This record gives sequence, structure tokens and C-alpha cells, in this order.
Amino acid sequence: MRGKEQLSAIKKDIDEHVGEKVVVKANSGRKKFTVKEGILEKTYPNIFIVRVEGNDNTTRTISYSYSDILTQTVQIIFKPKSVAM
Repeated sequence: MRGKEQLSAIKKDIDEHVGEKVVVKANSGRKKFTVKEGILEKTYPNIFIVRVEGNDNTTRTISYSYSDILTQTVQIIFKPKSVAM
């Protein structure tokens, strides 16, 4: 049961950042990582969606599961909000 509690805590934390810019670092295997910067678009019960813009002005969405974060296959970094003065 402890795993379900951890997954729900991860989901709750990610829910608080919907609409914000994030950096996602995903393990691609054999010491390879992909780093994507985008906007946390939406959360679902088992996955969350990040919208990423490509180099050629194309937009695509990538989905990740909360268990990927729990197993440290994916790391998500929330970009700080800019402060208006």
C-alpha cells in the first residue's frame, strides 16, 4: 500500500503545477538521457501530459506515468515563475 500512497503524493504535487513550464529528463537506456522543455498541460489518474515545441515550430505532446517518477526513470523539474516588478 505504501506505493499507492507515494504515487498519489507525486500526482498531487504535479497537479499543483499544471500550466507551468517544466523540464523533463527521461532515461533512454544505456546511459542515454533525453531532456525536453515544455508546459505541463494536463494530469490524468495514471499519466501526465507535457506539451513540447520542436525546433521546426511543431508542437507535440508527450505522456509520462507517475510510476516513472517513482522509479526515477523520469525526473521533472518545475521552472520558477517569473516575478513581475
